[in-house]
Amino acid sequence: MQLNNGLPRNLLICGDNLKALDDLMKKGITVDLIYLDPPFFSNKHYEVIWGDEAEVRSFKDRWEGGINVYIEWMKERVAKMYDVLKDTGSFYLHCDWHAGHYLKVMLDDVFGYENFRNEIIWHYTGRRMESPKRFNSKHDVIFFYAKSDETKIKSYPFEPYTREEYIKMKKQEVHEDRAGREWIWGHAGKGKSHVYRIYIDEVVAKGRAIDSVWDIPIINTSSKERLGYPTQKPEALLERIIKASSTTGDIVLDPFCGCGTAMAVAHILKRKWIGIDISPTAIGLIEKRLGKLGAIKNKDFDVIGMPTTLSELRALEPFDFQNWVINEMGAKQSKKLSADFGIDGYYDKTIFTERAGIQVKQSENVGRNVVDNFETALQRAKFQRGYIVAFSFSKGAHEEAARIKKEGLEIRLVDVEDLLYGKFKV
Repeated sequence: MQLNNGLPRNLLICGDNLKALDDLMKKGITVDLIYLDPPFFSNKHYEVIWGDEAEVRSFKDRWEGGINVYIEWMKERVAKMYDVLKDTGSFYLHCDWHAGHYLKVMLDDVFGYENFRNEIIWHYTGRRMESPKRFNSKHDVIFFYAKSDETKIKSYPFEPYTREEYIKMKKQEVHEDRAGREWIWGHAGKGKSHVYRIYIDEVVAKGRAIDSVWDIPIINTSSKERLGYPTQKPEALLERIIKASSTTGDIVLDPFCGCGTAMAVAHILKRKWIGIDISPTAIGLIEKRLGKLGAIKNKDFDVIGMPTTLSELRALEPFDFQNWVINEMGAKQSKKLSADFGIDGYYDKTIFTERAGIQVKQSENVGRNVVDNFETALQRAKFQRGYIVAFSFSKGAHEEAARIKKEGLEIRLVDVEDLLYGKFKV
């Protein structure tokens, strides 16, 4: 596939963004806007359920070696982002209080102190936490940098407000002209010597210019946007950024695209886009999200870097490997069953005449004891059939599966290679 600076097709890239950014530079691809919401330096470990398919994903927000290691890890990547950003481009880095001040110093070094434009405060509502030791943390920070003096806000953001809000803000007497239109006095010029009329309906229709404190609610539990990702950002937040710093046809890059909010909003706003994430689970989720927007049907993007070899599958993080297996089998994931019974996925009665459980092992030469333990798990969960998926099985495992089948419970041993090359059939 030949790419150029015009980016004929959107790209969804699975892999380390360090290499992906190098590849973009080699192909001569530059972008108009970069938004990144990287893993925060918060020493948390999330294990979450994704979407309607209850896809389980684990991602680590833990950086051994302390803050300096984290900042150097980030700086190496931000420097490459700087290289793929056009001279007229804009850069937004989303972070919180754990490392924000360290990241600001690093960004000044990469972009230049003079190219810092805003410290945007995203003040969110809907989350209430109280502590006797400190004030509630109710905001994130977004650092906005320009690539150069050529960088301009392309569509200045405005937000609507009411007649009453405007009148209260101006604290002036309201007048009416002969047609009944309301107005107040405006002042301009040196020493504000020039006086003119401001018609209230025109100002209210335009809205007011947005400042650097953004009051945008977090995604609530009943929202249609909600995918179950613990750090998922609202579409309204990305819409404001993308509208302000790009126009139709511009290229938006998110090098830590997670659940794909930037890609979804860019698609809706008719921007071109590039999303990068190291997790195949995240890439799969974004594909489904974009599919609901018609992007797959219209063949608007290419997916690059998903695992295609056994060695690549062996190198996946455990939960990503598990998700890949369950998705390839066309089954469902169940965190509860996994926690209670050691069952990682299942088929329900809408697919089978009987229910079937799945256990995933990212290992070779799986033995008899695994089959025995899985038999117990299936019986406890009241499944009539089971599948164990691994890279290979011992002779004892095959013998044990044959013995169990004679007793009325079928356990099939499935090689990962069969899944990879489409040889598996339910």
